[in-house]
Amino acid sequence: MEIRIGIRDVAREVAIETDASTEQVEEAVNQALTAGTALTLDDTKGGRLIVPAASIGYVHAAASEKSRVGFGIG
Repeated sequence: MEIRIGIRDVAREVAIETDASTEQVEEAVNQALTAGTALTLDDTKGGRLIVPAASIGYVHAAASEKSRVGFGIG
């Protein structure tokens, strides 16, 4: 799943690939925002993303789309 996080006062968003479900990501975001702590997510390559909850502008979770092979006609 691809997660994109908008950070306040930063023009670029942060993107991360994770194996977590939409529900797990939503729960982690809600807990961080409610408690005022950092949002911590693990990526598919063993890395960890930590974002202070006060800096989160938005979180977008979308199913990963496999890259398409071939040419479209249209």
